[in-house]
Amino acid sequence: MKTALITGVTGQDGSYLTELLLSKGYEVHGLIRRHSTPCTQRINHIADANFFLHYGDLTDSSGLNNLIRTIQPDEVYNLAAQSHVGISF
Repeated sequence: MKTALITGVTGQDGSYLTELLLSKGYEVHGLIRRHSTPCTQRINHIADANFFLHYGDLTDSSGLNNLIRTIQPDEVYNLAAQSHVGISF
């Protein structure tokens, strides 16, 4: 079984990619940011034994290295981005 790590898994593209990879038999790990209110409405419907969520921050290189070392993904998809246009500039 192949393993994939997806950053930005709660976004539109991340949720579609998750569904696609799960349908192909992958084990999928998604990286999400901690929020005071969870923003997981795009992935709440995914109830699969091979789908795992991890809290993390892309600016935390040590945490990312530990996560990658633990998961040992075959593929990594970086779909994370600033979600607020004003902040992104």
